Amino acid sequence: MVKTLRQTSEQRRIAVLEAARGEFARHGLHGASTDSIARLAGISQPYLFRLFGSKKELFLAVNDACFAETLAVFREAAAGKSGEDALRAIGDSYRGLIESDRTMLQGQLQSYAASVEDEDVRESTARGYGRLVDYVETVSGADRQTIAMFFATGMLMNVLAAMQYSIGDDPRHSWVARLAEGCEKAK
Repeated sequence: MVKTLRQTSEQRRIAVLEAARGEFARHGLHGASTDSIARLAGISQPYLFRLFGSKKELFLAVNDACFAETLAVFREAAAGKSGEDALRAIGDSYRGLIESDRTMLQGQLQSYAASVEDEDVRESTARGYGRLVDYVETVSGADRQTIAMFFATGMLMNVLAAMQYSIGDDPRHSWVARLAEGCEKAK
């Protein structure tokens, strides 16, 4: 007889968040299927709603988790660094994150899109983004203009990564090269 291990509610919650991350990244808040998320997580749809209350609450939990993961990546990259060294390390680690994890990139873009129309998503996204800004300001000690350019470059990296280009690559298009050069000069 094969024994199956029962998951704790926290383990199920983590499985749901992981399944939801991919579903929301591909389909957004309104297009995602809670039935698909429940199936991927190996639970029933009613249990999914018992854990999170609503599809939007699940989306917000995924959004918060993605921002927390990004902040953890920033902290790891900047450990023991400050100033320009910290900024460069954070920027490099962020580029690696969004270029290696398409789900993270898609999830971010979905949160920005949902923020246009949904106040709760907007608040969640603003809170998470604000924590990133606060951390980068603190660890780098940089002035406001430098921080603004740093985050502007990050948003450009999002757009390029969505099109599968990279600031660090040998660009296939001259406009990518011009933008990459401009980002390097802005540092």
